[in-house]
Amino acid sequence: MKTAVEKRTTASVTEDKKSMSILIPSKITMLQIMIGLLIVASFLIGSLYTKVQYLEKGGLGDTKTVATATAPQTAPQTAPQAGSKEVSVDDDPVLGDKNAPLTMIEFVDYECPFCKRFADETLAQIKSEYIDKGKVKLVMRDLPLSFHQNAHKEAQAAECAREQGGDSVYFKYHDEIFKRTTSNGTGLALDQLSVIANGLGLNGSSLQSCLDSEKYKEEVDKDLADASAYGANGTPSFFVGKSNSQGKFQGTILVGAQPFESFKAALEAELKKN
Repeated sequence: MKTAVEKRTTASVTEDKKSMSILIPSKITMLQIMIGLLIVASFLIGSLYTKVQYLEKGGLGDTKTVATATAPQTAPQTAPQAGSKEVSVDDDPVLGDKNAPLTMIEFVDYECPFCKRFADETLAQIKSEYIDKGKVKLVMRDLPLSFHQNAHKEAQAAECAREQGGDSVYFKYHDEIFKRTTSNGTGLALDQLSVIANGLGLNGSSLQSCLDSEKYKEEVDKDLADASAYGANGTPSFFVGKSNSQGKFQGTILVGAQPFESFKAALEAELKKN
């Protein structure tokens, strides 16, 4: 027969066992939760690291590819395209000797960042080594892309400037637009077009009236149609060749803001032809 003390001791042991049976599973549960949290955290860290690596090594390249599909001017090629197209200088402005043996046509969009790059970084070298030496004349034609909101008006404004001062003033106006625009579709406010004219000694009010009348809209649209017919769907697009007395020639096409060496190779190859 158990004494009262023994009964109390037995009861205490029983309660302790009950407490242990509750505490032990509780510790296991907490451990499982902690392990689970560590697994989740590891997964998230790994996922984040993978995304960072993707962006650094290839993800941004994919973004550029998408942009190329919607905006051709963002994909300058690194070499001339094969083959040639019969193209015309039309009645467009000429930089250099009009009787130069070689003609280079540029289809330009004033809001194209690669057109700006060519104007800012490459044109001056082509001018000094080929145009100023009477080897090449540059003919400027327009290809304002539809998703560049201000490009068509800027092209018309350059034609209005030409009306006042001829081809030499046209190219000064061309250069000034590219100096001022960020070439992102609306990189230059349209109210600056008459301001540029005033800065070049032209009549800004007359230029604005010319622009408002859309006098040269059809001229720019004709360039657009010709560019499409020639296969020039991106900007800048260039055609190089020897033009005949009618201003037509079989032109080798180059697309994009290529380095001077690419233009030099194309120009030298054409100059060597009979």
